[in-house]
Amino acid sequence: MKKYIKIALLVVLALIFIGTFVFLYQKSQPKETIYDVLTAEKDTLVQTTVATGKIEPRDEVLIKPQISGIIAEVYKEAGQKIKKGEVIAKVKVIPELGSLNAAESRVRLAEMNGRQAETDLQRMEKLYKGKLVSSEEYEKTLLTTQQAREELQAAKDNLEIVKEGITKNSASFSSTLIRSTIDGLILDVPIKVGNSVIMSNTFNDGTTIATVADMGDLIFRGNVDETEVGRIHEGIPVKITLGALQNMQFDATLEYISPKSTENNGANQFEIKAAIQVPDSVTIRSGYSANAEMELQRADNVVAIAESAIEFENDSAFVYVLTDSVPVQKFERRSVTTGISNGIKIEIKKGLNAGEQVRGLKKGE
Repeated sequence: MKKYIKIALLVVLALIFIGTFVFLYQKSQPKETIYDVLTAEKDTLVQTTVATGKIEPRDEVLIKPQISGIIAEVYKEAGQKIKKGEVIAKVKVIPELGSLNAAESRVRLAEMNGRQAETDLQRMEKLYKGKLVSSEEYEKTLLTTQQAREELQAAKDNLEIVKEGITKNSASFSSTLIRSTIDGLILDVPIKVGNSVIMSNTFNDGTTIATVADMGDLIFRGNVDETEVGRIHEGIPVKITLGALQNMQFDATLEYISPKSTENNGANQFEIKAAIQVPDSVTIRSGYSANAEMELQRADNVVAIAESAIEFENDSAFVYVLTDSVPVQKFERRSVTTGISNGIKIEIKKGLNAGEQVRGLKKGE
């Protein structure tokens, strides 16, 4: 019985030894590497660049007062459409004391001169009817009286302007009524009733009463890096995508490239503008962030493969062309000349034909 047990143990040990030897042998053998195989095909490649920026109206006008004072009424608010000439707000004039005193004094003086001129005219009329004075003297007196009347009216108008900012004779042209200068949409009304406002002058831009813009004529304004600005030009098509309307894309045309760069985070960039075509059914608000995609290069009906299949070495490019797949994959290294790339595929100008298969990444990578 013991003899059989020993024989069984020896058999088990022998099997373990043989199994271990086979396992180690198999592990020591090099594994066959299998690659994905890619086929070169005819394709159209487009190289693009993306500029970031914002959407804004082409014409955005700041409405400012023609006089200084205090806002008495505000008739419009942001978001309302407005026509040229419509009143946005009314300004109440706060007269300056020195100007008010001077205007009142001018009126008093004009009244005195006017009364004296009227008296002189009455006397002259009696003398003229009695043929005691010449027609020339009478006409001079009449002219002096008319001038006195005009001066009195002008003095009264000036006093009204100083006190109220308006005269009764020119109420329709009042500078106290702040009107829109264009048709459009009111984007902002930064003032409230009671706010002080000042007119534009040499030393001050003046208070903005409202911002009005034509939202039917929108542009994209953004920046392009100096490494790419040389490959774009006015008139090329642009595709605009908005952060607020991500599922929509708008056609645009590049119409302006700045001749001067600006520095942004250490990089030289050039401002660009593109006119956007917006359907009437879509509402776009001023200030939307946007991306503008522009075509830099294009290659139609060229041989192309995935860029991952290219091996770059110094200034040269190579591919591994499949020569056999049975029993194992075999590849031949071949020099190629590349063209433009769209980031996924690359153009092969020379060295590879459509339909040929090349080595891609390893299986599982």
